[in-house]
Amino acid sequence: MSDLVDGWPVWAVFGAFFVIAMLRSNGTYWAGRGLRAGGARTGLARHLDRPAVIRTEAFVDRWGAPLVALSFLTVGVQTLINAAAGALRMPLSRYVPATIVGSILWATLYTSVGVALWEAITGGAWWWLLVIVVAGGVVVGITMWFGRASRT
Repeated sequence: MSDLVDGWPVWAVFGAFFVIAMLRSNGTYWAGRGLRAGGARTGLARHLDRPAVIRTEAFVDRWGAPLVALSFLTVGVQTLINAAAGALRMPLSRYVPATIVGSILWATLYTSVGVALWEAITGGAWWWLLVIVVAGGVVVGITMWFGRASRT
């Protein structure tokens, strides 16, 4: 198992997955942070300083790091938790270490089980990944188009 994917050594595949997880999670965190900042300039601002939001921020400050790290073992929930951590202003001193741990978990999972499953399903044909990404983009685009059309 020294060559895992098209001649890539295991450490390189793991490293690529780790970098992907770090970029995606931090991008989602900062998008959530941006939503929070943008909300301060809109009608959302009056809701951001409510007692429930303040209590939730304290909860995320205390327990958010383990939740962020464990979210990397889920599908779908991970994005919501990272965005919420940003929107609820989770301190970077807690968020970044949790994201590093989570990215290591995610990279380990996808380097082992994920690659093996992909190889079993596609027979090693990596061009299927492009087909899946393009199909997903088309579905998202059509959904967004119909969503805008229904509001007008």
